Amino acid sequence: MTTQPIVPGDLFARTQTIAGLRALADFLEANPAIPVYEYGWEVSVHTEGTDEQETAEVERIAALLDVTPVRSPGGHYTASRTFGRITYRIVHIPARRMAAHNALMTYAPAFNTTTEEAA
Repeated sequence: MTTQPIVPGDLFARTQTIAGLRALADFLEANPAIPVYEYGWEVSVHTEGTDEQETAEVERIAALLDVTPVRSPGGHYTASRTFGRITYRIVHIPARRMAAHNALMTYAPAFNTTTEEAA
């Protein structure tokens, strides 16, 4: 088994995330009246760094998940594994796609449907 590098501050975040998931599972088990989404949930983790670093990270996580990464026609690079109805997914969005998205979102204020009278 390979060990994954621990980033400073990651150990605390990891411990807290695992504890939170266990607490949620215990809570849901103890409170059957609380609804859950019938199709399950997805936990998405987005990579950080250069395109090359992020691609390498998806490939590293894919190996740990024992799955094959997938590249969408738009360039997103993902690896995912489902545990029951919970899916863990690692996602890389290429810098060119993020730049295109950010440019498109600069037009969003022009499509504000509220008026001053309605506000």
